[in-house]
Amino acid sequence: MIAADDPRPLIAHVVYRFDVGGLENGLANLINHMPTGAYRHAVIALTEVTGFRRRITRRDVEFISLDKAPGHGVALYPKLHRLFRALRPDIVHTRNLAALEVTVPACTAGVSVRIHGEHGRDVGDYDGSSRKYQWVRRIYRPFVTHYVALSRDLEDYLHTRVGVPRARITQIYNGVDLDRFPATPGERMPASGDPFTGTDVWRVGTIGRLQQVKDPLNLARAFIRALDLAPSARDRLRLILVGDGPLRAEVQALLTEAGVAQFAWMPGERDDIPAILGSLDCFVLPSRAEGISNTILEAMASGVPVVATDVGGNAELVSDGVTGTLVPSAEPDALAKQMVRFGNDPERARRVGRAGRARAVEKFSLDTMVQRYQALYDKLLSTTRVPALSGDRVGL
Repeated sequence: MIAADDPRPLIAHVVYRFDVGGLENGLANLINHMPTGAYRHAVIALTEVTGFRRRITRRDVEFISLDKAPGHGVALYPKLHRLFRALRPDIVHTRNLAALEVTVPACTAGVSVRIHGEHGRDVGDYDGSSRKYQWVRRIYRPFVTHYVALSRDLEDYLHTRVGVPRARITQIYNGVDLDRFPATPGERMPASGDPFTGTDVWRVGTIGRLQQVKDPLNLARAFIRALDLAPSARDRLRLILVGDGPLRAEVQALLTEAGVAQFAWMPGERDDIPAILGSLDCFVLPSRAEGISNTILEAMASGVPVVATDVGGNAELVSDGVTGTLVPSAEPDALAKQMVRFGNDPERARRVGRAGRARAVEKFSLDTMVQRYQALYDKLLSTTRVPALSGDRVGL
């Protein structure tokens, strides 16, 4: 329980569900690596806090589950109001559209700094064109003190389509723990349980939830196509697909129908992601939409060349032709050709991997991310004094 007499300012981080995911992983990194003397933290999940809470190593963090039912959370407003009055947070930081409405009870409870973060595209609105979602964000705009956009793409969306002044947006990239994801020079070793033990194996893989936005079927089709493109691919090329989700059975069926299931390993969710990435010769992200991908950053830090779809913030991470390759989304042939190209030129793959590690060190360190968030928190606390609306008008 958070001590009432603790002089450190309290940040209440609000998410829809605290479970395995890129957003939640970024939040865990932020809390774990921010200096303990700077801020206290509470994690509030509108639905539930799962065992993923173990990713947060600090012992002074409070976790609160609200068991919200599906749909709009107006019925939860009184409970949230009372919660914020009891916790007395100095900052409420909501993340993504599902938690945006919490800025209303935070405002009525007198929380003067209300930050909202946009971490990626909404399900069913991969290009940000949905008028409905734009209007929802406009409705809640007056209750938000400041916005954080994880990519320039999302920053432009907030400004041009939601009408947020650029002065009220700070763009902060995710950071990667360079110590947790070290580059692995020399021969790559298979992770625990990996069935592909041959010395000449070329492992391509991805890590993520097997759901539509991540488009694992695109990767499965690309892998099948790659085996047809290169005569020697069946002897060397192997697919590692880590994660679980609603499309798992469909991906497995697609590989089985093509007669290539024996060349793929689908171990489900794993907690040894650094070892998985350290075993790969090429990392592939086949998504239909992305904000700033933690797994791309982790692959780059691990010295693994990246092939990713050119969506969302991916182009802000991958320097095309230098640290990896970008391909159009939902085009498995393009994905397959790049997988084969790296497989046929291991020296180029290693060179590109080294460039990715250097770029991660230079621009996407975890220390840089934490410093930028802490500087924003400090600035907003020092300049925002009263729990008023933002000076915006509802609707436009």
